[in-house]
Amino acid sequence: MLVQETYVLTDAQWFLLVGGLLVFMGLTSAALKRLPITSAIVYLAVGLLVGPTVLNVFHFNPLKESALLQVLTEVAVLISLFSAGVKMPVPVSFARWRTPMLLATVSMAITVGLVAAFAYFLLDLPLGAGVLLGAILAPTDPVLATDVQIRHPDDRDQLRFTLTCEAGMNDGSAFPFVMLGLGMLGLHELGEFGLQWVLVDVLWATVAGVAIGIASGAALAHLSWKLRGASPRSELIYDFLGLGLIGVVYGLSVIAHAWGLLAGFLAAVALRQTELKLASVSAAPDPLPAINLLPKDSLDSAVSEKPPTVSEGALVFKEHLERLSEVVLILLIGGMLFIDSWSWRAISLALFLFLIARPISVLVGLSSTRAVWRMRGMVAWFGVRGIGSLYYLMYAIQHGLPEQLALELIQLTLIVVTLSILAHGISVKPLMYRFWRDRKRQSD
Repeated sequence: MLVQETYVLTDAQWFLLVGGLLVFMGLTSAALKRLPITSAIVYLAVGLLVGPTVLNVFHFNPLKESALLQVLTEVAVLISLFSAGVKMPVPVSFARWRTPMLLATVSMAITVGLVAAFAYFLLDLPLGAGVLLGAILAPTDPVLATDVQIRHPDDRDQLRFTLTCEAGMNDGSAFPFVMLGLGMLGLHELGEFGLQWVLVDVLWATVAGVAIGIASGAALAHLSWKLRGASPRSELIYDFLGLGLIGVVYGLSVIAHAWGLLAGFLAAVALRQTELKLASVSAAPDPLPAINLLPKDSLDSAVSEKPPTVSEGALVFKEHLERLSEVVLILLIGGMLFIDSWSWRAISLALFLFLIARPISVLVGLSSTRAVWRMRGMVAWFGVRGIGSLYYLMYAIQHGLPEQLALELIQLTLIVVTLSILAHGISVKPLMYRFWRDRKRQSD
């Protein structure tokens, strides 16, 4: 049971647990990379070991600590979205972005509808709760899907780009469905015939989020570029600039009632795109070059040196924060689960989502594209659920979700996320290796 009382770790024990796990992962990172599983499975195993499932050393109650957990998951998702955004290939083109946009809109809506129908007809949940559950579980996760996402800004792999871009955008496109579910439960104003929901939660919040994100990212790129040009020897603190951009964009989005997660992702994309455009313009050859008195080798090194950018400078630090948040939050997931959390209702929901809802939504969403069937199959399987789902759930609880319904949705969501970590974490390395091997064989 989620409300069972148990021993709680002291601050010193928490430091020992998290610190010891980080030291272990750091020392064994090379060996773990060779294992056919992801590091998230290791974190989950430790959480299950010290949590109520095995040793019962601690129990993190998500209902009582929903406010804290909402903040933790919110920060983790925002940082992950920033990291994903700055790794998007340049330049942006509709032809390249069409596939992930379809996944983040059409496939998202189909998944929400299928999960809502499953919850309503088979799990006997109210229709509003079914829509809310669909919105919680439909978006793919930007935090736990590291092994199927773009690895660096110059990565041109189409599969990784599609999955990364989808995860970046569907965190914003899921929010209207969250508000729809809350409205159907009487916890949010939808307006007559749902008109307020359409105009405010769908149209305004989406358009405003896109505008705030793109404008803020481009503005920071121009400002940092001017400051760098005015004082070439000055060092901009890229980590602070990246974190500052996340904070400013999210704060503006909340004030404007826009979707902050979507704005954060697009701000990172706009920052990266604008910086590289400015760099390419400044690197253009002078039509009337002055006589250069520098030695040839010095001139070559000066020309070949790549100008620093805020997006690349902040990326390494953000990825470290992302990994740290992943460790802490997956440990907490292990600390939320009891033996009796594993009900057939939750397991059947996870199987339905992984094997039916996600594949159907992807096939329908990509039916008008030229994506090869092998890639469609990989995209259909690797819809990783994780920290984002926990954030939407905590958001709903903080907006007045009844306690009994909240406990039901907590149990269902935790099992789906746990099974996603296990199923996708075990299959990602062998399947991705086979996918790239077969594609290379066909290209040879």
